[in-house]
Amino acid sequence: MADNTEDVGAGPDDGKVRTGSESSDSLKYSQEITSPDDEPEREGRSLVTTNHEVIKEWAEARDATPATVEGTEHGDHLGVLRFDFGGGSDNLEHVSWDDWFKTFDDRRLNFIYQEQKSDGSRSNFFQLENPDREDA
Repeated sequence: MADNTEDVGAGPDDGKVRTGSESSDSLKYSQEITSPDDEPEREGRSLVTTNHEVIKEWAEARDATPATVEGTEHGDHLGVLRFDFGGGSDNLEHVSWDDWFKTFDDRRLNFIYQEQKSDGSRSNFFQLENPDREDA
């Protein structure tokens, strides 16, 4: 497992949402977050970002580690991106933040997520969406 303390910054799109022909309704109705200083409009609000720092802070606040699903890789390219929340899943392989974000950006993914559920409790909900592909 690689060092996860590198400064990740905003990423190549400065945290801006990536759009395309297959953008979902989830993306359309989510509040765009472009920096760690942005706040959700309300508890339970669906949020979306490509900002690396926002994503890393969200994951680390939940003790989540960047991971990929074993067996989904393509040659030397990472497979399906996930986070390991410490649930003991046997099919997740931890990866470095650099590798996770490289794959995230190469695939033009958006990070759709929640900070809190509508009742105010912490949410681990997230999904990765490629606005150019239906099957991201």
